[in-house]
This record gives sequence, structure tokens and C-alpha cells, in this order.
Amino acid sequence: MSEKNTRLVYSSDPELNRKCPRCKEVVSECTCVPEVDPKSVKYIAVLRIEKQGRGGKTVTVIDRLPKNEIFLKELCTKLKKQCGAGGTYLTSGKDGVIEIQGDRIEQVRAILQKESIPVKGGR
Repeated sequence: MSEKNTRLVYSSDPELNRKCPRCKEVVSECTCVPEVDPKSVKYIAVLRIEKQGRGGKTVTVIDRLPKNEIFLKELCTKLKKQCGAGGTYLTSGKDGVIEIQGDRIEQVRAILQKESIPVKGGR
């Protein structure tokens, strides 16, 4: 019997009762994908402009970033402040994605290069 078909019901051991901070399951039952350290992974950020499905609004998209929520949140905050625009980050797909409102591709490229993040795409 290689597969574990039991579920922890009760334990007085505090280590076994520890919960995952993301999915709130017991750590032994957690199915979350582990986050990647952005410094250990080699990646190239891809810039593009999107207008489709956004009610005619233009959005600058930074794609193929490491899927690390802390890294994405900090980078998104820095980009929003320096561009003077709104935006968000997404971790739902295979890679991390940041969206900045408006056509800010040149500003984003300069900021990412200053952060020593390799960039391709755009104009």
C-alpha cells in the first residue's frame, strides 16, 4: 500500500496539527505548490500591451515572472508607485504576472532594468 488513504482526525502533537498558511489544511494534507525563490531561478520578463476584453482600456502586462507572491507583491507595489498608476499581480497561471494600468511600457522597462531583471518584448 504505497498511497496514504488515511486522514488525520486528532493529534495532541502540535507539529502534526500545524496548518498551511495558504490553503488552511493540515500540513500533511496540504496540496499547495511550493513557492520558488526568485533569486535561484533564471527568468526573462516579457512585456506586452493588452486591450482585449478590458472595455477598451490599455494595460501593460509583465509576464513570465517567478511565481513567488512576496516577490510579485513588492515588485508590483514599486511599479505602481513609480509609474503613478494602478495595477495588480496574479499567481493563478504557470508563471507570475503583473498588470499595470495604461501604456507604460517604457517606464516599466526602465524600472525592471534598474532592478537588474532581464526584459524582452514591448516595442
